[in-house]
Amino acid sequence: MKRVFSGIRPTGKLHLGNYQGAVLNYVKMQEEYNCVYCVVDIHALTTLSETPVLQKNINDMFLDILAAGVDPEKAVLFVQSHVPQINELAMLLGMVTPLSWLLRVPTFKEKARQHPENINYGLVGYPVLMAADILLYRADLVPVGSDQLPHLELTREIVRSFNSRFGHTFEEPQAKLTEFPLVVGLDGKDKMSKSLNNHIEVSATPEETAKRIMTAVTDPARQRKTDPGHPDVCNVFKLHQQFNAAECPIIEEECKKAGIGCVDCKKRLAACINSTLEPLRERRAILAEKPDYIEEVKQDGAKRAGVIAKETLAVVRDRMNLK
Repeated sequence: MKRVFSGIRPTGKLHLGNYQGAVLNYVKMQEEYNCVYCVVDIHALTTLSETPVLQKNINDMFLDILAAGVDPEKAVLFVQSHVPQINELAMLLGMVTPLSWLLRVPTFKEKARQHPENINYGLVGYPVLMAADILLYRADLVPVGSDQLPHLELTREIVRSFNSRFGHTFEEPQAKLTEFPLVVGLDGKDKMSKSLNNHIEVSATPEETAKRIMTAVTDPARQRKTDPGHPDVCNVFKLHQQFNAAECPIIEEECKKAGIGCVDCKKRLAACINSTLEPLRERRAILAEKPDYIEEVKQDGAKRAGVIAKETLAVVRDRMNLK
């Protein structure tokens, strides 16, 4: 059975972008593959502002992932730093990764723009740590959104670089694109992100969800309710396509002939999202009352992941003549 690896950064509670673009795919893939899922806390340290709330964010992410349907009996679910071999492999892979490869990665340029006061070594080396995550667990497939493809291609380049120097050690991982690889945020411009405050948390209350959706940017050319709309450029309609597909043909037609205003359109979207997420929110509330169980999941996941990690690192050390 092929092995899948995916890591998710603990930046807070899961939002719709994470849910649609990654976690729903996690749930599907655990039925078909040997899945290894990781909450990547070391990655989160590249922006030190998150450090004081790191443990809370990790717990929130575990609650949301489990509530979404990831089953720790079917998939390995753990915290990145709980398997210390990741740090050594990242350092060793860094020895075969030219700096020029790292500086060309689009997300490095984006993060450097967002955090000009903290362009640190860890941020530059982020793709090497990501490669180490994938290769430490010998993943065949990596479920990613389109924005992560450059990172995965860099992982493949690192594999080729390592293999050419030390003999065939790693296979090149392949991308497994998600059904909805990119969820645009409420601003209608950037991908949904907590750092950009254009997100909706899956565990938000129905009232909070509706309030957030009412702030969403719609068709900029539509100034009045009587103006015909253009659903193809409306971010709210894009969210309808993901959460309310059955009604989309009707909403599209009504929008184009000004039969429905943006406020009503948003209300329909909020109702549909809340209905979709209601079971998840109920499961999350139950899990939140079981902190010991969450800790057991973390410990068991790290133990199972550690078995694979030790085997991989032993091979790498042997190839590099480290005794």
